[in-house]
Formats: sequence, structure tokens, C-alpha cells
Amino acid sequence: MSMEALKELFAKSGLKFTTQRYLVYKAMTTTRDHPSAEMVWRRVREAAPAISLDTVYRTLSALEARGLVSRVPGGGDEGRFDGDVTPHHHLVCLSCGRIEDFTMPGAGLDDLPPAVAAWGVPRDAQILVRGVCRTCLSRMQNINPQENQRSRSK
Repeated sequence: MSMEALKELFAKSGLKFTTQRYLVYKAMTTTRDHPSAEMVWRRVREAAPAISLDTVYRTLSALEARGLVSRVPGGGDEGRFDGDVTPHHHLVCLSCGRIEDFTMPGAGLDDLPPAVAAWGVPRDAQILVRGVCRTCLSRMQNINPQENQRSRSK
């Protein structure tokens, strides 16, 4: 996105364009790893060494309130964010904390049951799948191969 387009997006969202907001937004929209505020802060500090962690938190909050980033539910105690605001769902590894996106036809706002309309007006819908990723499962099997052998032979 060009700088002018980004300035226009911020203006339409009611946000003043600042270098710090630009850097935080850029850090969020150029990654797929669903970073925490602290991770964003570490990345942004390379270009803006004086930026505070509080500024990053406040900027993420302002961006989230305007629908420019989203908070990933189930992303752990520290809170994780997503710069991709298109409709999609998340896989969360309970072991390593990695979060991955996935899409699923038939699982969007238009597919919700009538009870949701009776409840109110939904803003978005996403499925959160929590479990253990293959990388962690493999690591667990390598740590205790004898236990895995016993459980397979039962």
C-alpha cells in the first residue's frame, strides 16, 4: 500500500497519521506470525528506537478499535494480533503458541444460525481451533520415544 493510500486509510478511520502508527501498522500487515505487542515493539524499535511499549499498545488498541488489525482470541495471556482483517479462522498450538490462519467455506457471518440474529448484530465470526501442532507433537515423540512405543503397542 502506498504512503498516500495509507494516509487516506488512517484519515477515513479517524486516525491521525504519525510515523509511529505507520511503523506499527506496517509491522502488523507485513507478517503472518500474529505477534504480541511486545514483539511488534521489538520490530518497530529498529526504525524508531525511542518508541515506547505503551505507545505500541495504545496504537494497536486504536487500530483494533477501527478494524485495521484484530486481536486473536485464545492467543495467550500476552494478547496476540493479526494484521489480516479479511475473514479467516485460527489454529492455536497450546504447546508452542504458534498461530496459523485457515479458511473454511460455509463458516462466515452469512452462515450463522438465526439465533445469532435474534441475539444482536455480529461484527465478525471466526473459528478458533486449539490443540498441538505437528512440530510440537514430533518434538514430544522424540523426547520420550519409549513412552510412545508403549502407547502404540496397547
